[in-house]
Amino acid sequence: MVGAGTMGSGIAHLAALSGARTLLYDLDSAALASALAAISETLGPAAATLVEGCDRLEGLEGCDLVIEAIPESLGAKQETFSRLGAIVDERCVLATNTSSLSVTAIAAGTPNPNRVVGMHFFNPAPVMKLIEIVAGQASDERSISVAIATAQAMGKQIVTAEDRPGFLVNRCMRPFGLEALRMLGEQIATPEQIDRICRLGGGFRMGPFELMDLVGLDVGFDIARSLFEQSFGEPRWRPSPITAQLIAAGRTGQKTGRGFYDYTAGRHRPEDGDEPSCPSGDGLIVVTGERSIAHDLKVAALAAGWEVEPFVDPDGPLPWLILDCGSLQDDPPLQGGPQAILCAEGSLAALDPEGSAVGFHLLGPIEESRAVELTRSPTTSEIAVRRAVEFFSSLGKRPEWVADAPGLVLGRIVCQLVNEAAFALAEGVGTATDIDLAMVAGLNYPLGPLEWGDTIGLDHVLDVLDGLADEYREDRYRAAPLLRKLVWEGRLGKGCGAGFFLYPDETDI
Repeated sequence: MVGAGTMGSGIAHLAALSGARTLLYDLDSAALASALAAISETLGPAAATLVEGCDRLEGLEGCDLVIEAIPESLGAKQETFSRLGAIVDERCVLATNTSSLSVTAIAAGTPNPNRVVGMHFFNPAPVMKLIEIVAGQASDERSISVAIATAQAMGKQIVTAEDRPGFLVNRCMRPFGLEALRMLGEQIATPEQIDRICRLGGGFRMGPFELMDLVGLDVGFDIARSLFEQSFGEPRWRPSPITAQLIAAGRTGQKTGRGFYDYTAGRHRPEDGDEPSCPSGDGLIVVTGERSIAHDLKVAALAAGWEVEPFVDPDGPLPWLILDCGSLQDDPPLQGGPQAILCAEGSLAALDPEGSAVGFHLLGPIEESRAVELTRSPTTSEIAVRRAVEFFSSLGKRPEWVADAPGLVLGRIVCQLVNEAAFALAEGVGTATDIDLAMVAGLNYPLGPLEWGDTIGLDHVLDVLDGLADEYREDRYRAAPLLRKLVWEGRLGKGCGAGFFLYPDETDI
């Protein structure tokens, strides 16, 4: 191991547990001594004897595999690999733990660049389940096989990725933080709201601002700038000036006591509270539309005791609340009761100009979601507000009021995650299975983005993206051609048996 920081010492820990004799090198003798002491304390005397300190790079001469885990500097990594290439045997495999730099570029200038591969571990390495194996342009089969065998011996799940900016995980996770920052800048919601919506509504363990504070805003910003530069200015990956301002102020996250949150008094996160308590439904709910979310809302409303119909009957009782999930032109008029409009294909302002409706958004699977997002316009009626809150509370959903936009908060983030994964899939960066495994095992996401898109309904995802593109007129929100093609082909997801994946046992809803 080259580098005895948190990541390097964690990988050395894994190597020792796998039974491999491990040499740990660091230019900083104090960092090396600290890492060895921590490994000995964690593993115990027997396993710790497999890890030996090394104060000279030349001491790695007899190694079969060298893994580098030094800071993310292309120049420093190239120099290290060039030196290593002249020290170790020509059959020794050289692996880089880079999270954002090109494996091909790191290998440039290394003797026998065919033996250089990427082995991207996730922090903390002993705990996280995933390793990304990345082949550079020159990497040969033997080197890849050695990297895979090593990862298997460490008990890790493995995905293989092409040597493209961000590989799989750091690329496909871009929208989680960047879209949250964009919404913060637009005052759609506060960091506390966005994080809470992601946790309660989406099932994420941490919200994006909590995660950025944990990783370190400076670390995340360096990765964001690197990927933006490598892509020659991809609009979806543009870093946020909000992060740059906080870094300039010294607010880089938990390690400095302040980032988006203040940690000087300990944990910042308050309890999310109990689920809302509301009596069972007693009245007629009209749910229109053909999206998966319309079907899910009908099922949930019936279970909560409401009477449910798919359209307004002019000769029947007045609806207590009308949920417009995308009614068609030929559908009967939606009138006779207060309305809540799904803000998918547009904002509430675009879908109900000067109208009295309240806007809402939530994503499937709704039985697992504990929150619903609501928005209002200056002309929204108070009865629509009151009844929307009562209805969604009866389903066990906590209402969260945010400003108006297509997809509101969670819809924007998740639909962009699906979109980025669709771009990566179409570009051959990884298979659909590997992309979803990478995001679940590497980041503890509740669902892989491609399966999540199939669950939401790809037509719903495309509507949100097109709504954002129409209102913002930015390439940032352009839909992946593969996503649009699947919708054109009628492959809308689980409800119809096919989307990014096949679901032969599902029935059309």
